[in-house]
Amino acid sequence: MNAIRILLLGLMLAAGSAGAQYPNRPVKMIIPFAPGGASDFVGRILQPRLGELLGQQVVIENRAGASGNIGLEAAARAAPDGYSIYLGNVGTVAINPGVFPKLPVNPVKDFVAITQVVDVPGVLVAHPSFVPNTLKEFVAYAKYYPGRLNYASPGSGSQNRLEMEVVRRAEGLDMVHVPYKGGAGPAVTGLIGGETHLMFTTVSSALGHIKGGRLKALVVVSAKRLARLPDVPTMVEAGYRDSTSGSWQGVFVPAGTPKEIVERLYAVLLQTMKTPDVVERLAKGGVEVVTSPSPAAFAAYVAAETQRWGKVAKESGATVD
Repeated sequence: MNAIRILLLGLMLAAGSAGAQYPNRPVKMIIPFAPGGASDFVGRILQPRLGELLGQQVVIENRAGASGNIGLEAAARAAPDGYSIYLGNVGTVAINPGVFPKLPVNPVKDFVAITQVVDVPGVLVAHPSFVPNTLKEFVAYAKYYPGRLNYASPGSGSQNRLEMEVVRRAEGLDMVHVPYKGGAGPAVTGLIGGETHLMFTTVSSALGHIKGGRLKALVVVSAKRLARLPDVPTMVEAGYRDSTSGSWQGVFVPAGTPKEIVERLYAVLLQTMKTPDVVERLAKGGVEVVTSPSPAAFAAYVAAETQRWGKVAKESGATVD
């Protein structure tokens, strides 16, 4: 019995010591997508300020592939010592478990959620020749022409596809889904070229095309109207009360990471996200800073989002392409 107590005491002291000394070497940030995408954009803006506040270099490691699952698994299997942090998003953490039946990682159990860092608002965009100019007009148009409208997405199990499924199922619309491969870029390009009628995508992917007149925005997926698109109403204004968040991103560490390290990272990330230069640079890319009240609050949010999108995926029959 005494031996067990001594062992437990030793483990507690070791954890406390790890938290006090953390970090004493570079910290790796695993991003589950290739350079140039929204996640990489966010990560590289956070990187210098986060490293400055931690007192150690933050090194970005892009682990792309399999809809983000390669990076997801690599991060979950990393040592739980705070030296591997994961920049996850709604797709990899909350949607993939519902569309990949054999996903080797359970994000809710295999990670400790630290905090949300941003929300990347979504937008429903259409080719300029598309007759409807609002979500209400689009729904009426689709009902008048059943089976004749098509919508693009980066893939059958993507958030962009599931966002349209929410509208389609709520309104009983008969539409054709056209999945593209290689991220949102090819789908947006196809929409501009007139291959499809409309699609949900991130504001950061479409803003330049909207401003340039190559696409038109019908509605934004955000809690409030966006400063960059002030005349475009939100989904909530259009009557969809649950559609308030876009493609959120947050920071996670492997399950088993000491509490002291989790608390240290949480405090430093909040400071990072309050830095004026970070906020300004993100805003220019159509990204809003959103942080969580606590790690526990973020964990609860992730669990709710996983349940929400899992339900949409199941009801729509969304599967891996």
